[in-house]
Amino acid sequence: MNYKKLGNTDLKVSTICLGTMTWGEQNTQEEGFEQMDYALDQGVNFWDTAELYAVPPREETYGHTEIIIGNWFKKTKKREKIILASKVAGPMRAYLRGGGNNYSLDKMTEAVNDSLKRLQTDYIDLYQLHWPERNTNMFGRLGYEHKENESWNKFEDVLGNLKRFVDDGKIREVGLSNETPWGVSKYLELSKEKNLPRMMSIQNPYSLLNRTYEVGLAEISIRDEIGLLAYSPLASGYLSGKYRNNQIPKNSRIDRDPDFWTRYAKPNTEKAVDAYYEIANKHGLDLAQMSLKFLEIQPFVSSVIIGATTTEQLKTNIESVNINLSNDVIKEINEVQKIYPNPCP
Repeated sequence: MNYKKLGNTDLKVSTICLGTMTWGEQNTQEEGFEQMDYALDQGVNFWDTAELYAVPPREETYGHTEIIIGNWFKKTKKREKIILASKVAGPMRAYLRGGGNNYSLDKMTEAVNDSLKRLQTDYIDLYQLHWPERNTNMFGRLGYEHKENESWNKFEDVLGNLKRFVDDGKIREVGLSNETPWGVSKYLELSKEKNLPRMMSIQNPYSLLNRTYEVGLAEISIRDEIGLLAYSPLASGYLSGKYRNNQIPKNSRIDRDPDFWTRYAKPNTEKAVDAYYEIANKHGLDLAQMSLKFLEIQPFVSSVIIGATTTEQLKTNIESVNINLSNDVIKEINEVQKIYPNPCP
């Protein structure tokens, strides 16, 4: 396994991060335990979850993923071996603290305490804001529309809330998710100006089908030491090749919840995937491993968050750290990006 620093901290996280959002929905607790056991044995010390999970989010399964992780901690007594990341949800459905903005002190306090209880731990290593409260582009939305007189908690107030949790020992570091260059820059500016906790990571989508992170945020990641935690690195399975030729494997995400997983169903998706498949096949590589490795080697990436629903998928994904991409492979990948630029932003 390979390791990188989380931001400018002394925490060394595995460059493969174990994503957990399917546990409690698509995966059972037993399967979650199996994945955690295997990942840790392979040197994966970084796990990511969220209060919102399992996904697709439903009131009936809200918090179930954290419960499964907490039960594993209780059973194995291996909490200290894991760098654990979780998230507080942004504005959401009514079943989550009444809906609306969630980054006020009272709501964040409730969220942190509830996560700690479900996770059966005294602290969370990395606590992230799952998405912005303000109106901005996220989850693949284009066409920013500015709204005056919006109601959202001031960044300095949110950082002040997080400082309370750090001071209380409930969280160690803080990070962002689904954030824009403007948002990241403002948080970093206020942290320095007001001596408040500094954001150490940005968890945003990044894959061969969506390289928009490179446009503005990559420079911030490198210059300000706030690394990317790349989520959806295989584009919900499209970059494993399993959906090629209009195939929909039984019990896959698209098969189970077709109305939820529409982000990558775009006009040029299949063409781009086929082109990347040909590169992998030409060079004797597994498409999923090639896709993951390309992300891992980027200087602005701290870790790549994998989400597997089977042990076979998990093994394939983790073993991506052991392959090498030649200059020819990288060049050919970049040529496809020129032909089909970010088909799934």
